[in-house]
Amino acid sequence: MLVALGANFLVAAAKTITAAITGSAAMVAEAAHSWADTGNEVFLLIAERRSARPRDRSHPRGYGREGYVWSMFAAFGLFVAGSVVSITHGVQELGAEQSEADYLPAYIVLAVSFVLEGVSFAQALRQTRGLAGELGLHPLRFIQRTSDPTLRAVFVEDAVALIGIVVAATAMAAHQLTGNPVWDAAGSILVGVLLGVVAVFLIVRNKDFLTGQPTDPWLHERLLAAILADPEVQRATYLHTEFVGARKVFLVAAVDLTGDDAEHHLATRLRTVEARLEEHELIEDAVLTLSLPQAPALQLHTSSTQHDSSTTTSSDRTP
Repeated sequence: MLVALGANFLVAAAKTITAAITGSAAMVAEAAHSWADTGNEVFLLIAERRSARPRDRSHPRGYGREGYVWSMFAAFGLFVAGSVVSITHGVQELGAEQSEADYLPAYIVLAVSFVLEGVSFAQALRQTRGLAGELGLHPLRFIQRTSDPTLRAVFVEDAVALIGIVVAATAMAAHQLTGNPVWDAAGSILVGVLLGVVAVFLIVRNKDFLTGQPTDPWLHERLLAAILADPEVQRATYLHTEFVGARKVFLVAAVDLTGDDAEHHLATRLRTVEARLEEHELIEDAVLTLSLPQAPALQLHTSSTQHDSSTTTSSDRTP
């Protein structure tokens, strides 16, 4: 990620210089986009490092949700520094007169940027396709559902970066061919709209995980199976699971234990079962309580357990 940060900084500087030389509104939008991406790389780097810290007494569910906080900052930065700046500058340039400029430096910078962004996107796409294929999902569907905020941000931002470069180059070419500067200004506005849509998407998804994103039904079933597989658990009557970080889950369940121990023994046994569940690769924190006598038992669904056994054998195969 440090290499990507350095590359984005150099690209942003090159686009800024080129925008100043050519006076192209589309290049100004691309420069704003690259500066926003450079800032985002910093936020995502902080997100990865802070969310990876192991849980402690003050944070029994770990620090995974910090990843969504810093990714939210990155999304806001993309919206303000990228979308708002690009749209505002494009609107201002709609009625302005532009002198003829040599766009060759801009095309060269955009071509180099396209190659660099393409390499980064290819890596993100390869990783996404692998994870999505193991779950039987389309890559775009996986990106929408994944609990990994960094992967989602990198994939989406690299994809829109490639689209933005094509839009900017097309807008400048249209300006040159027609002599009408409106095309250049329209390119800036379109890049800004693209960035705005992506930023809002990232903001909404990070908000969902910060406020308590429940796990998918098949993963819920997988965790229920893990509870029922414990030799001390007779049945479960309640189960709530939600993500507290990338591929990390907080689990709350009501269970009946085998036997008929006294209350103080049951408390010790419950904590023992909790500790065993927390050894599971997906479970960051487990909290168990005793079921009410009349509560109906939860049942595993055959289709879900079949999906689990065929496609989810490690934590890397979870959204």
